[in-house]
Amino acid sequence: MRQKKMIIAALAAMLMAVTPACAQEENGFKKFNVREDFTENGFQWFHDAELLAVGDKEKSNAMTIGWGGIGTLWGRTALTVYVAEKRYTKEFLDKAEYFTVMAFDVEQSKVLNYMGTKSGRDGDKAQALGLHTAYTANGTPYYTEAAMVIECKIMYAAPFDPQHFKSDVPKKMYANFPAGIHSMYIGEATSAWKK
Repeated sequence: MRQKKMIIAALAAMLMAVTPACAQEENGFKKFNVREDFTENGFQWFHDAELLAVGDKEKSNAMTIGWGGIGTLWGRTALTVYVAEKRYTKEFLDKAEYFTVMAFDVEQSKVLNYMGTKSGRDGDKAQALGLHTAYTANGTPYYTEAAMVIECKIMYAAPFDPQHFKSDVPKKMYANFPAGIHSMYIGEATSAWKK
């Protein structure tokens, strides 16, 4: 029995030696240190719209997001995203451990437009756009056509509480907002890749 375990361990080591370091490298991505090498303007990055993806190999969904935050929290590199109550993606986020945020090149703006105007409840948006879904080592979905992918482990999630709105900005926002109050999802940026 011990010899069998040793053989299995040796085979596993050989397999690891011939397997690429990560699936992202197969898709043209190179890993980078998001804390040290993220060069985008944090105040502008989400304003330009990014793509949020969540789910697993069985089922996933993505949506365009224009709100978010980048910084540090609890000693971690943190990325915060906001998803409204009635969005299909929220169902996935509430069950997930990880999510990805992706940036696309300017010429791929049709991806962000489509993902922001169609619901995954009505069909597979990635398939409709001809996107190729791949998965990180944690099983988090991303699209191989993206220019940059940041994977985040969810540290905190909660809906906004209207009793804590301190200005008219959020009060006016939600006065006639059909998708409902947003929830905040704070993720630790655990891995990042770009082309």
